Amino acid sequence: MIESTTADLCDAHSDKLSIVAPMFVQFGARVAFAGQIRTVKVFEDNALVRQTLSTPGNGNVLVVDGGGSLRCALVGDQLALLAQQNNWSGVIVYGCVRDSVAMSKMDVGIRALNTHPLRSLRKGIGDIDIPVAFGGVRFVPGHSLYADADGIIVAAEALAFQ
Repeated sequence: MIESTTADLCDAHSDKLSIVAPMFVQFGARVAFAGQIRTVKVFEDNALVRQTLSTPGNGNVLVVDGGGSLRCALVGDQLALLAQQNNWSGVIVYGCVRDSVAMSKMDVGIRALNTHPLRSLRKGIGDIDIPVAFGGVRFVPGHSLYADADGIIVAAEALAFQ
């Protein structure tokens, strides 16, 4: 959980952060979350998402650039459970999720564009820990992400409310 709200952080640090366009829907039970960014860039293939969420999250946030595809889900309840069990603070999916009712009970932050019942391919094609961009923001591995009911913000360094 984060100590300050995104609104508080914007008030104190507007010159040091980027604000993601308001296009994401909340799915996990954890409304507010924060952590260092890790990234996966894929298209309709979630094998690398599973691989990454299977590793210790250390309170980080996985940002999944799924190209904005609305044709299948990149994260479902099994991957959300992996995120929860492996101490990921949250997952941002520029694409879809499925099993949303089950996810709503899991203690992990999950944001995505929408839901889709079809699972993705599993070929393992994509990139891990590269800068990705969507929603008007560049997500760089190691930068900090903060999310709550008001939105998602990104900063190059950890922020504190002043």
